Amino acid sequence: MIKIMNRAIVHIDMNTFFVSCERLTNSELNGIPLIIGGGERGVVASCSYEARRFGVRSAMPIQMALRLCPQAKVMKGDMELYSRLSHDVTEIIQEKAPVVEKASIDEFYLDITGMDKFYGSYKWTDELAQRIRNKY
Repeated sequence: MIKIMNRAIVHIDMNTFFVSCERLTNSELNGIPLIIGGGERGVVASCSYEARRFGVRSAMPIQMALRLCPQAKVMKGDMELYSRLSHDVTEIIQEKAPVVEKASIDEFYLDITGMDKFYGSYKWTDELAQRIRNKY
């Protein structure tokens, strides 16, 4: 017998994660167009919302991004920092969620099926998001 059950899946995507990590360590980067990526011939790994307003997008060649937004600050990025902060966020999520799938450094899927009976899904996800924000 196959029993089909409605699932409750939460998707967490920490948009502009690399930018947010850099801003945590250097508040002078707040509010300015910021591009994280590799060298002159590299591509944009992540960019701030300030840079996006000029048309800059992930996977775009750095040279094209700088033509669109010449005032942007370009940083190579610090994968060690990003990995450490991602690990910290993962621990917070795993403390609260029964089933966690980490899809990437900044993306998670949580199966919270059945939890709404005890906690309320929307309230639970809001509290989890607030807990992550409060950490930083």
